[in-house]
Amino acid sequence: MPVRARYHATMTDLSAFWRINPADADPIETREWLDAFDALVETAGRERATFLLRKLLDHARARRVPLPPVLNTPYKNSIALADQPQFPGNLELEQRISSIVRWNALAMVVRANRAHAELGGHIASYASAADLFEVGFNHFFRGGRDGDLVYFQPHSAPGVYARAFLEGRLSEENLSTTAERPAARACARIAIPT
Repeated sequence: MPVRARYHATMTDLSAFWRINPADADPIETREWLDAFDALVETAGRERATFLLRKLLDHARARRVPLPPVLNTPYKNSIALADQPQFPGNLELEQRISSIVRWNALAMVVRANRAHAELGGHIASYASAADLFEVGFNHFFRGGRDGDLVYFQPHSAPGVYARAFLEGRLSEENLSTTAERPAARACARIAIPT
């Protein structure tokens, strides 16, 4: 592959952003499809290629073929894809941790509501911000004397407590009493270890 083509492929390869990037079951067939598409662009132009892609997408939807999400926003990243560093963590492990934390937060709220129906519980508040919290916990927030002091909205506290439980900083008894005491829920500040 020529250098220019390799660079262009790197700039447009969005497979790294898919949540799950499946292995290619037939690389030869894939190469044939890509070569055919390149030939189409060369001979018929980009507009024709766009038209055919739209037709393929419509056809795939009609056949109920699952498609990866297409993220399209009016924002433009000022850092070229090739210049971005690799994700510093382990996506598979972090997804697993996030799933466990969400499950623990839900279980904590459900258990507390069974004992005290008046507590309510705003599990959706945590669920909507869970990925932001997890990236912060995993990559940004730092504890210790000169560390970060992070205040969480009390409605999101179940997720923060669930993570502290997973990390071994809270016991099951702590979770039960925390969920039952409104004052403790209102003061949802957990020290983050270094």
